[in-house]
Amino acid sequence: MKRLEWYIARRYLSSRKKGRFLSLITLIAVGGISLGVMALITVIAVMTGLQRDLQEKILGTNPHVYVFEQGRGFRLGEWEGVLERVRGVPDVVAADPFVMTQVVLLPEGSTYAQFGTLYGILPESGSPPMTTIHEKLRSGELSFGPTQTGRPGVLVGRRLAEKLGLLPGDVVTIISGENIKTGPLGDVVPVTREFEVTGTFSTGMYDYDNQNLYVPLAAAQDLLDLAADTVSGIAVNVRDPWHADGVGSAIGRELGYTYWTQDWMSLNHALFSALKLEKLAMGVILSLIVLVAAFNIISTLIMVVTDKTREIGILKSMGLTDGRVLKIFMLQGLAIGVIGTVIGVVGGLGLTWILDRYEIITLPGDVYFVETLPVALDPLDLILIVVVSLAIAFAATIYPARQASRLLPVEAIRHE
Repeated sequence: MKRLEWYIARRYLSSRKKGRFLSLITLIAVGGISLGVMALITVIAVMTGLQRDLQEKILGTNPHVYVFEQGRGFRLGEWEGVLERVRGVPDVVAADPFVMTQVVLLPEGSTYAQFGTLYGILPESGSPPMTTIHEKLRSGELSFGPTQTGRPGVLVGRRLAEKLGLLPGDVVTIISGENIKTGPLGDVVPVTREFEVTGTFSTGMYDYDNQNLYVPLAAAQDLLDLAADTVSGIAVNVRDPWHADGVGSAIGRELGYTYWTQDWMSLNHALFSALKLEKLAMGVILSLIVLVAAFNIISTLIMVVTDKTREIGILKSMGLTDGRVLKIFMLQGLAIGVIGTVIGVVGGLGLTWILDRYEIITLPGDVYFVETLPVALDPLDLILIVVVSLAIAFAATIYPARQASRLLPVEAIRHE
């Protein structure tokens, strides 16, 4: 009996001239669903890819937790003792001291300078590598020296090096923005040190490659006139980056009230909140495309009901019940939704694969933090899109199907 409903529904979907082909109005309805689903899959995949790509690059370039001492203006004394206590906290897998300061870079023989953020790090320590920079230093891909000139080595972000025209072996003057001295006449004298460029690095993050530079910890301490036991803070990596806030709280309890911590999630909270909100907004907006396509389903079924009123009346006079008439038109609408959704899913997956494989779309890095369009489709997002599309298609069938089932046989047969 169920085959009869599907047979009639399939005939109503088909063209009058050739039953093998869908009618034009049905094709329009299917196309609307397909385009909506394809656009939704592609945009959600791009938003998810952007979010994951930023997370990976931020975690690869930054420690998970920072430890600072309160009231000392980013100065932490007796760091070796603090470091041992931090390493003893459960779930801490790596911890190292660091120095961070704002500087100005001036290439030798040039008057063109650029601002940058200087990090002083230990190239070798007892901890596993903290970031990709540490990994490359340990592997020998990057190095602080020995230098040809005997000056301390500095690693410069690729874009910053391009702006200043720096190459390995070049000498650059670094001017401190913190360790300001006063001359005999009361004039302000900034502290300067000369470094030799030993290499450049690229993290894939525009801002980092445009302003970051790394020097040995001792060289950074010398630039800021810090004692050997004083640094800016302790950088910490934890077993699970998504639990960095909990481990940070545990470190704070271990060290006491004179110290405070900040994790990578709180530092980048505004960025990831904006990405989540944008993903939600785009999902809602693009779902309206599927909703508009649902009105095509309604109009298609209403037109079929009007066109087939006489046939419906004949079928009902032959014993076809209201429930089976209802099923005929619901099957017709669902068929449009399923076909459109399947085509949209195939098209969306194909488009996301092309975008991911060939990276045909580039982005301005100073606006979007990354330079190519990242794509990553979460299976749960795909399932949600399919379910929403089919639910909208099913809801669109209810009204016209009920109208068809309520037709009286006599009035339907008299219909012109």
